[in-house]
Amino acid sequence: MRLEKTFRFEAAHWLPHVPDGHKCGRMHGHSFRVTIAVEGEMDPHSGWVIDYGDIKSAFAPLEQQLDHFCLNEIEGLENPTSEVLSKW
Repeated sequence: MRLEKTFRFEAAHWLPHVPDGHKCGRMHGHSFRVTIAVEGEMDPHSGWVIDYGDIKSAFAPLEQQLDHFCLNEIEGLENPTSEVLSKW
């Protein structure tokens, strides 16, 4: 069984390696969406695969690090393309 929970956060960034004059080279913001997927067997007693609160707790440290921050200032996100952010 697969369950998903989606979270949202707001952050600013710029892309330092785009050609001069490219609009993404200027500071701008996005509303980001992160989906966490969990797969497992349903516990026959609780009827759950996982407590959704546990998923929220697992995402909380990332949300605190990303929400309303400049992504370029976070270690590993100096070039915060969607691809780099997904890998991070």
